[in-house]
Amino acid sequence: MHTKMVQVLWGCLLLCNLYISSTETIYPGIKARATKRALDYGVQAGMEIIEQMVKERNISDLKGSESLEFLKIDYVNYNFTNIKITAFSFPNTSLAFVPGVGIRALTNHGIANISTDWDIKSPLFQDTGGADLFLSEVYFTGILILSRNNFGHPVLKLQDCYAQVSHADVSFSGEFSVLYNSFAEPMEKPILKNLNEMLCPIIIHEVEALNANLSMLQFFTKIDNYTLLDYSLISSPEITENYIELNLKGVFYPQENLADPPFPSVPFVLPERSDSMLYIGISKYFFKSASYAYFTAGAFGVTLTTKEVRRISNHLIQNSQGLGNVLSRIADLYILSQPFMVQVMATEPPVINLLPGNFTLDIPASIMILTQSKNSTAETIVSMDFVASTSVGLVILGQRLICSLSLNR
Repeated sequence: MHTKMVQVLWGCLLLCNLYISSTETIYPGIKARATKRALDYGVQAGMEIIEQMVKERNISDLKGSESLEFLKIDYVNYNFTNIKITAFSFPNTSLAFVPGVGIRALTNHGIANISTDWDIKSPLFQDTGGADLFLSEVYFTGILILSRNNFGHPVLKLQDCYAQVSHADVSFSGEFSVLYNSFAEPMEKPILKNLNEMLCPIIIHEVEALNANLSMLQFFTKIDNYTLLDYSLISSPEITENYIELNLKGVFYPQENLADPPFPSVPFVLPERSDSMLYIGISKYFFKSASYAYFTAGAFGVTLTTKEVRRISNHLIQNSQGLGNVLSRIADLYILSQPFMVQVMATEPPVINLLPGNFTLDIPASIMILTQSKNSTAETIVSMDFVASTSVGLVILGQRLICSLSLNR
């Protein structure tokens, strides 16, 4: 009976521990915020990229049939193929945050030039050739929804898509272009109808293609031979009227051990400012995880050989104080007579402190100076513990490092 009671208690404790672990809140190690100024800059810079992307895309064939009553032709079957956008301009394009939802895109008074091949079949004739379509009064609006999947990758979805082209002018080229252009106007209305039905599906398909590319991005990156960095999203983006904010995990791991660090993440916030385009906040947890990962991976250790000691001994000898004085004296005694080594290693993970206006790093370490005669084991000459400290001036608010970015175009 007693044994069963102990087993039940252990089971309860295990379940309690699992529950606490599963409900423990994970806070970001990195926060990134893009403001309305970033959206405005993105419109300017992004249009050049979009123009190049659009020119490289093939648009689906456009097929239809139209009767030409004025020519007494019952039907004309037309097929536009190899449709390519050769130029376009969207002078009135804007992006705006929709709080709690996404980013609204709006463009109007757009124009585009399209080149295409065509073929026409009717009871009286059939022919092929080329044509140019000039589209004007192009209007588009939609909301880009941003979320996160189970792997921490960003997910995009287009909502409330509406696109319309109000005018389309078709100009045929070829031997009988004068004839075809004479009945081009009756064909423009069905072409516009078909084109307007295609626009949103085409745009949605492009967003889905972008999603496929995002799903292939690596958000778990090898930094060097010691560590990996996980900067996946821990939650869906936060969107307000003035900015979008991304919460990234921002945790370092030793390559041989992907367990979370043995200390919790802590919450932090970015300042309520929007005069720059981009703000990046890095918490103390980010640096602390890096320190722990590199220490666990054995990165904080170095051994200097006789040759290396000889190369730096002249510099050490010039320093007549502290550790430099000790090393120079030992070098005088041993370096010319037998092999000489210096081993320096961290004894604990470096301690990082984010203070107002600066960043300090303290490395608890030990140093061992050894000599080894031929055919004998290494002999320790000097062993001592010390703390190496450094300080760097940075823009630090509370327990987080804040960086901001603004660009002029």
